[in-house]
Amino acid sequence: MSTDPAAQPRRLAFLATNTGWGGSEELWSAAAAVLAGDGHSVTILKANIDFGEPRIARLRELGCRFVDLRALPFVPARGLAWAVKHLWVLSYAVKALRLWWGLRGARPDLVILSQGHNSDGLFLGKRMQRFGLPYAMIMQKATELYWPYDDSVADLRDLYDGAKACWFVSEHNRRLTEEQLGMALDRASVVRNPFLVPWRREEGWPDDRNGIRLACVGRLFPAEKGQDLVLRVLARDKWRARPVSVTFFGSGKHEHALRRTAVHLGLESVDFAGFAREPAAIWSDHHGLLLPSRAEGLPLVLVEAMLCGRVPIVTDVAGASEVVTDSVNGFLASAPTEDRVDEAMERAWARRAEWRSIGDRAAADIRRLVPSDPARVMADLILEQAGALPAWAEPGRRAA
Repeated sequence: MSTDPAAQPRRLAFLATNTGWGGSEELWSAAAAVLAGDGHSVTILKANIDFGEPRIARLRELGCRFVDLRALPFVPARGLAWAVKHLWVLSYAVKALRLWWGLRGARPDLVILSQGHNSDGLFLGKRMQRFGLPYAMIMQKATELYWPYDDSVADLRDLYDGAKACWFVSEHNRRLTEEQLGMALDRASVVRNPFLVPWRREEGWPDDRNGIRLACVGRLFPAEKGQDLVLRVLARDKWRARPVSVTFFGSGKHEHALRRTAVHLGLESVDFAGFAREPAAIWSDHHGLLLPSRAEGLPLVLVEAMLCGRVPIVTDVAGASEVVTDSVNGFLASAPTEDRVDEAMERAWARRAEWRSIGDRAAADIRRLVPSDPARVMADLILEQAGALPAWAEPGRRAA
């Protein structure tokens, strides 16, 4: 650690709203690992902590303190889980009590509230505010599909207004949140999620002599991820006749329904490969990404596919158009509908002989838009807000 008083160890707390693990957990957890590795005191407050998750295990190795918001000392975990599942009032009471206990023990200089959606941290955020602690917020998604209810807008406005910084993963998400709240967020800026593929690109192109292989990567949740659109498009006669296949990577509560839909439509060109812990392995034998999302932030898988030089075919949702230039380094479907996805796939198919060069362009472009170490950038921004670093600005990043 530096001997500069402005860079002395800080006490930091990460309050994550998601109860599971997904792409929205990568940014806060990676930044927390950097900060803990640098000698700062880090406390993690999250419900349903899974110590078998590799990111959590790494944070544990680094000496981070954990507070499970759905666990109580001396209370059997199974019994408590049943109670909070069936008694929603008890669930909220346990979370509030554990949050109070965790923050009281951590006494952080700064709390980082990480939200999967731009409003799902309201309950925890309002209780966090009562401690009078400085806090900043990370927002991983905002969508036109979900608007805050009228009776919560005032509290949400107050939560955002009190934050030292509001970090969004796309400019679209920042702008939409301002519209939904009806207020300007003067301390907002755009940050990038860490990616799980190497920054240094390995050259090479999968063998395409037997057809084009597309990967659709994401939680199996059609309402937001749009996997149903892919199945309907592939059921059209022209796609049945073409050497194109799609592999679905991911898990979720709708896996069996999607499998049944594929069988019902008589599709032989799709496969369900489950959750992939090594994203780079996906791109070793797939030529492009097919992502028909209805709601996103800036998809981590989109950045990873482009870094690996693969062709993205994605819906123009959230931050996609901030990194994909249509027909230049990928293909944008103008809306998350069956016809628009089909139209984008058709344009991509017509230029399939150029896919390798389009992928090369994607790889070069994304490296100009995303820093090589987003976790370090995020950690430095956090320390800046905690008073440990002087203000700085990376080229291409909006100042907070």
